[in-house]
Amino acid sequence: MGVGIDSWRDFWRGRRVLLTGHTGFKGAWAARWLHRLGAEVHGFALPPDNAPSLHALLKTTLAGETLADLRDADAVSATLAAAKPEIILHFAAQALVPASYRDPVGTWTSNVLGTIHLLEAMRRHSQSLTAVIVTTDKVYANNESGAAFPESAPLGGDDPYSASKAATEIAVHSWVKSFFAGRHRVGTARAGNVIGGGDWSADRLIPDIVRAAQQQDSVVLRRPEATRPWQHVLDPVHGYLRYAEALHVQKPGLPTSLNFGPLEDQRITVGTIATDLTKAFGAPAWRHEPQQGIGEKGVLALDARLAAQSLSWQPRFTTQVALDVTVAWYRDWMAGADAAVLTDRQIADFEDGL
Repeated sequence: MGVGIDSWRDFWRGRRVLLTGHTGFKGAWAARWLHRLGAEVHGFALPPDNAPSLHALLKTTLAGETLADLRDADAVSATLAAAKPEIILHFAAQALVPASYRDPVGTWTSNVLGTIHLLEAMRRHSQSLTAVIVTTDKVYANNESGAAFPESAPLGGDDPYSASKAATEIAVHSWVKSFFAGRHRVGTARAGNVIGGGDWSADRLIPDIVRAAQQQDSVVLRRPEATRPWQHVLDPVHGYLRYAEALHVQKPGLPTSLNFGPLEDQRITVGTIATDLTKAFGAPAWRHEPQQGIGEKGVLALDARLAAQSLSWQPRFTTQVALDVTVAWYRDWMAGADAAVLTDRQIADFEDGL
């Protein structure tokens, strides 16, 4: 990986971090890992919108917490001023494609305007900042050719969520070129289809299967033939943290955008995973019900070689291992294990390979 865990801890120990979206699934894992590394984390997010909530179960100690909306520019600005971060990790977003069809305006204002509020707060901030703005693997203009998208591929997006994230990328580029040159160090990180224990979001495959198992009902699949770049949450979060560190120390030649995804196993279908996991959790067999009015791409793959080259980063888990680790987390939690203990154990096991 290029640098040992001890030197990595040395970098993050005492580092002041503003983490937006810390109450979400990926944000809760990131907050927990940063806390273990000794960082001083200030969270900014809406309250959790699902129960159970991994954020609530983990009870991660934070240096500060602001429960507010990114669309509240004054709250964003005040939080940045109070937290005095050295590094910003921007995870907060409306992150679901089906939800973006139900509320396209809310999706766009949260994802685009909310990020602009953060960029504007950074523009007015007197100290130099490092920021990783997390978008999605769905920012690319996807013609469903099956080719893996490199960072140089054209941006696009047909559904409201994908389009809002592509627009976010353009906004970040504009603020960097117009206002941040020579002062703030900013990169965008593109990843998606993240799995792992503690996700209870609606309209996501594995949480839906877990709920189906608990209720002994059949999970409904919208597009069982679709393929996605599945990855365990620790792999992209590791990439984001590595990227933030490289930006902060001003590593020469660092790209301004990076993909984080699997380097293999990108042709596994939704139906294949659903078949394996319904058996693993003891849920009834899945059923297919096309959802009218929800346009999702059938094929999506990322080219993550640039992150591997520029950061000496690579995913530790194959798709199958990512699924096994995820199933183990949920099974142990449903059997009564403490979520914090399970999460800490999986982070520690992951660190052993760094």
